[in-house]
Amino acid sequence: MLKRLLHSVQSHHGAVDPPFLTDRVARYRARIERNGAHLLRGRIPGPEAIMLVSNDYLALAHHPTIIEAQVQALHTHGHGLLRSDVFRHGMSFLRDFELRLARFMEMEDAAVCQSGWCANVGLIQSIANPDTPVYLDMYAHASLWEGTKSAGANARPFKHNDSQSLEKLIKRHGQGVVVVDAIYSTSGSVCPLKEIVEVAERYGCLIVVDESHSLGVIGKHGEGLTAASGLARRIHFCTASLSKTFASRGGVVVGSAANTEYFQYESLPAIFSSGILPHEAAGFLTTLAVIAAENGRREQLRTNADYLRHALSELDYNVDDSQSQIISLVSGSEAQTLLLRDALEARGVFGSVFCWPATAKNHALVRFSINSALSREELDRTIQVCRDIREEVAMYDWASTRKRQLKLFLGDEDTLVLN
Repeated sequence: MLKRLLHSVQSHHGAVDPPFLTDRVARYRARIERNGAHLLRGRIPGPEAIMLVSNDYLALAHHPTIIEAQVQALHTHGHGLLRSDVFRHGMSFLRDFELRLARFMEMEDAAVCQSGWCANVGLIQSIANPDTPVYLDMYAHASLWEGTKSAGANARPFKHNDSQSLEKLIKRHGQGVVVVDAIYSTSGSVCPLKEIVEVAERYGCLIVVDESHSLGVIGKHGEGLTAASGLARRIHFCTASLSKTFASRGGVVVGSAANTEYFQYESLPAIFSSGILPHEAAGFLTTLAVIAAENGRREQLRTNADYLRHALSELDYNVDDSQSQIISLVSGSEAQTLLLRDALEARGVFGSVFCWPATAKNHALVRFSINSALSREELDRTIQVCRDIREEVAMYDWASTRKRQLKLFLGDEDTLVLN
């Protein structure tokens, strides 16, 4: 049996790839590998490295109470019943979490699914169709664009955080779905949600807000931008990834009881994927309680982000779009970004490289994800490294730097406000 299995693997590895695959792989390698270096694979971090790559914003991944809840659930329930959640009935850790999260976000009900990607793709696929225009902020997450594609709907992108651009499009194409992120994952900018909602309501549009980088971070108790802005009753759906502040894996769609039930039984990713395991759901439930109770973590996160953002701005880096824990150095081309990444990592600072298709072409960047556990010493080391490398990475030649200098010269104060 083992010999047959090994033979089948060896035979498969000897298969000849057709030209349509070899061409795509070759184009990928030409783009991602430069001078023997891989754009997304840099140095291996050492024990003293400063890691600015995690979405665990409140530093909950090792929280003892959360881990203990998961361990106990695993001992008691194992992996539970492995099936799609369309067959789930009655109360459970997961159902308890869904109801508590919905109340936390000031909405009626919630449906947990396998990831933030599944939540967004499945939601847009289930509420839009080829006759429905979908108005997406041009910086909206890729999963929201993919959901639009899956629905066969027409994507109508509007200028980032620009309610006037949105209104012009709706006037031209009619009632549809308006899709925004609460906090945008590449720039760290915050959505002007009240303005967007007012435009959408004026034309009877359905509104979707991705709270992935906002849930747990914004609001008195981390309830997210929608609830913190007093807009929960005016928005049809919120979505979120549970791999950010919840430091786990999964996704969620939140809305009215009728609409979330509809999502569960109409969304293809929800129907055709196995459900979340009991110990994961127990972790969600305990994490929600920790997020709501431990406000000091949220305050420290804001302090850390504000401190680093201000210092980088003083060093002439264009971080003016950031209003959150996400701070990006927009280096531009992939070659420039590789140079920036290597300069940072050589000095022990590790961020995340974002390039096309995660960003627009020639708009690549290194993203710093700030968390509440970073010490002032680590932040100061990061600032010193960013100060030391400016000439080495030709920071003053970046398009983003020149754009900032032009704004300063023209006195465009509105664009330079740091919140």
